[in-house]
Amino acid sequence: MKKSLAALAMLLPLFFGASAFAANAQQTKMATCNKDATGKKGDERKAFMKQCLSAKADAPAAAPTQQEKMKTCAASNKGKKGDDYKSSMKQCLSNKG
Repeated sequence: MKKSLAALAMLLPLFFGASAFAANAQQTKMATCNKDATGKKGDERKAFMKQCLSAKADAPAAAPTQQEKMKTCAASNKGKKGDDYKSSMKQCLSNKG
């Protein structure tokens, strides 16, 4: 049962795409900008929110998405079958970065 749930959790982003995750990031950004705009009113607030929401985050290089990791691991395990493939995929997917 745990294996089924883990497999389902890994495949959900493949079915639903990154849009759900992007929406959450946008909501977080909106909340942060809204908090930072406290005390501003009218045109000053509008200009601040526009600038804040359009700014790109200064984040370090993004870690690969789960889908990218799946593609990379599948390519590196090409030709393997059965338990050998499963164990190699498990090892590959558990690596960080």
